[in-house]
Amino acid sequence: MTKKILLLGSGELGKEFVIAAQRKGQYIIACDSYAGAPAMQVADECEVFDMLDGEALAAAVERHRPDIIVPEIEAIRTERLYDFEREGIQVVPSAKAVNFTMNRKAIRDLAAKELGLKTARYFYAESYEELCAAAEKIGFPCVVKPLMSSSGKGQSLVSSREELAKAWEYGCSGSRGDIRELIVEEFIRFDSEITLLTVTPKNGPTLFCPPIGHVQKGGDYRESFQPAPISEEHLREAQRMAEKVTRALTGAGLWGVEFFLSHENGVYFSELSPRPHDTGMVTLAGTQNLNEFELHLRAMLGLPIPRISLERMGASAVILSPIASAERPQYSGEEEVCSEENTYLRIFGKPRTKLNRRMGVVVRYAPVGSDLDALRDATKAAAAKIKVY
Repeated sequence: MTKKILLLGSGELGKEFVIAAQRKGQYIIACDSYAGAPAMQVADECEVFDMLDGEALAAAVERHRPDIIVPEIEAIRTERLYDFEREGIQVVPSAKAVNFTMNRKAIRDLAAKELGLKTARYFYAESYEELCAAAEKIGFPCVVKPLMSSSGKGQSLVSSREELAKAWEYGCSGSRGDIRELIVEEFIRFDSEITLLTVTPKNGPTLFCPPIGHVQKGGDYRESFQPAPISEEHLREAQRMAEKVTRALTGAGLWGVEFFLSHENGVYFSELSPRPHDTGMVTLAGTQNLNEFELHLRAMLGLPIPRISLERMGASAVILSPIASAERPQYSGEEEVCSEENTYLRIFGKPRTKLNRRMGVVVRYAPVGSDLDALRDATKAAAAKIKVY
């Protein structure tokens, strides 16, 4: 059962995945563009190179000859994954899934045009003039995003035509890779957002985790909670959409499928990640019998997943850096947070800060049926006690 796994991207999600994998006896080579990334600190080997460089990526694969390649970030020359898959290397969930979901154009067209899922209205823009024309068709406010980006980089909520020039420049500067094209979306007036962690095993039916609610700021996750309040009707519709899109993309693994919920207009498909999701860090509070990293690992290895069950309520809140650049950051407030019951502190171990960079998370749990708002407030208050300097 021991497999050699090449992990492409070594952030905090990758670190938890490596821990889960090593507990099952796997061998991990963690890769990223900088040394000392969180997953590298717990992996068997590490590699530092630009994963957008296709030749450098191919060279790393040739050096290590992995059994499995697990992409954890977007900044990868994803088309090369098809070559590796043809060579007999398992790509998780699949080369098709990674290529489609790394590009908002591919995944949105698949969801809306091919599969008929309900999404926000949208157009594409390869120039500022096309952006203006698309925004006029959509109407204001509208949302402008790069086709390839992560963590909300390059994303703008545009309220008027006068803001489009800034949105064009910001969108292009926040784009990953060499694609200079934006997507312009209708602004959905939603009541809440959820992530539906969806598991596609190698054998057996699609499985779903209890829905996770989340709050974003600037397109980036700030807090999450599980289970999220949702009607049975809306949950069934979200599950139907999630199963349809993950089956179309093929492969074995865990996916983070995001939806907008509107009491008036129902469920809208938003985005999809073919890997553990940042909002799913709430599962580290033991909200489920198996956390999202264990589920991802079991699915890709073909190990049994007897069931996924809600064990308790949970909430997470991120710890952000208030400083632009500091080497080997220090933290205070740990003793105070660790003195609180039912609370876990996770410092990611990133070797340097950036302004508003995610440096850690606090997760907290309570019995099922507890006051969700009180749990969320207590978790955010605990996270605020950790200071980065």
